[in-house]
Amino acid sequence: MTQVPADLKGANQKLIAEFRAAGRELEGRPLLLLTTTGRRSGEPYTTPMMYVRLDDRLLVIASAAGAPKHPDWYRNLEAGPAVTVEMEGEEFPATATPTAGADRDALFARIAERYPFFTDHQAGTDRTIPVVELVRRG
Repeated sequence: MTQVPADLKGANQKLIAEFRAAGRELEGRPLLLLTTTGRRSGEPYTTPMMYVRLDDRLLVIASAAGAPKHPDWYRNLEAGPAVTVEMEGEEFPATATPTAGADRDALFARIAERYPFFTDHQAGTDRTIPVVELVRRG
């Protein structure tokens, strides 16, 4: 299973600052910043994460390194799918839609072929790891 930093919030804040300072790109890493609205607080929360492009679809995976519960960012977007994405030198509004059924399964299988650690994440939890499509708005 992937090692999670002891101070995940601190590590994420450092990565967010580096990413923004570099013009929303880091060499060699398929990274984006996803800002959701807190389902209870109503406050914006920004999370750095890996993304995958498949068939003109922009996807993120709610693996949380195989944790038993969905990550907070995923639970936030379930409550409010309007998100902001920062990647590849730009920022844009998007709608986050969890994929389902055969579509989710096929996407996860293709993603796991490229990035086998997602198979390990899925094996480490009883929950089905969501694959979320981010669709640009406006």
